Amino acid sequence: MMTMILSMGGVACGQTIRNSNNSAVASVSTTGEVRNSSNSLVGKIHSNGDIRDANNRLIGRLDGNTVRNASNSAIGYIYSDGTVRNSSNSLMGKVGEDGTVRNANNSAIGYAKGVPMHYVALIFFFNLFPLAF
Repeated sequence: MMTMILSMGGVACGQTIRNSNNSAVASVSTTGEVRNSSNSLVGKIHSNGDIRDANNRLIGRLDGNTVRNASNSAIGYIYSDGTVRNSSNSLMGKVGEDGTVRNANNSAIGYAKGVPMHYVALIFFFNLFPLAF
């Protein structure tokens, strides 16, 4: 468990999410807690698919590969190969096996080595959590 706890650039207690400049902007714990660079809780991705903000309000849901908003409308899709598409099926980007996050133009926009791919896609592409990239 101790190997899972990192402390880099002010982000602690989880695997680090980095922007394209390699600056730590967030962390995700093994239980799905998302914390900003000040280590404040901004939300949680629950094992049942619920996505909640820091006040425990439902803000979305991961239903299989479908991402839904709080009103249960599909807002996008996350595929097992890391491809992320919006509700119109337009490519938003991709999360690589190595944790590199790329936009639709294939430019690297961040890094999240060791973070579950679905978590990374939710954080980078669906703006469910207030994070500064």
